[in-house]
Amino acid sequence: MWFFSSLYFRRSPCGFSTAAQQRSTGDECGPEDPHDEPKHPLSDCALEHKAIKLEEQVRDLTERYRKALADSENVRRRTQKFVEDAKLFGIQSFCRDLVEVADILEKTAESAAEEAEPSNPNPTLKKIYEGLSLIEAKLQSVFAKHGLQKMNPVGGKYDPYDHEIVCHVPAEGMQPGTIALVTQDGYKLHGRTIRHALVGVAVESQE
Repeated sequence: MWFFSSLYFRRSPCGFSTAAQQRSTGDECGPEDPHDEPKHPLSDCALEHKAIKLEEQVRDLTERYRKALADSENVRRRTQKFVEDAKLFGIQSFCRDLVEVADILEKTAESAAEEAEPSNPNPTLKKIYEGLSLIEAKLQSVFAKHGLQKMNPVGGKYDPYDHEIVCHVPAEGMQPGTIALVTQDGYKLHGRTIRHALVGVAVESQE
């Protein structure tokens, strides 16, 4: 009788239920996972401090970005100016050499004009003078087309950036300091002096 009662208890669902409950209870009483502990949120003061630092960083980056843009624009403008100047003044050395040819042509035309006076009936010399005059006029026209212009300083004020004094002349009917004569023409290329004019400046006569 006792044997069957023990066997029945062992097979009873209550026995299994009690063991399961013990296991469940043992699991619940075990140590908790430290990773499951709730994290403490940042305080309002810490969040405000962090927001201020982020705003400062944004302002700093914005200022750096603006400076970088300004520097880039300055470089672009300088590069563009350099390219434009190269286009305008790339022929500067060539123009300096060419105006010397114009000087020779002008002097030759003046010499031919002196020889081709009305008293000299030589028609060939007259035609040479006319041809030289046409060439000189055409050359000056080509100069003007490319921005090369001859200075006409007579009667104007002396400017050290455009003129070079080679002599002084008495100021007869002219204001002292004005240019009375030109011994060599000066030229400008797009407003920039590429050859100074050699001039004589009027001064007060000393009695």
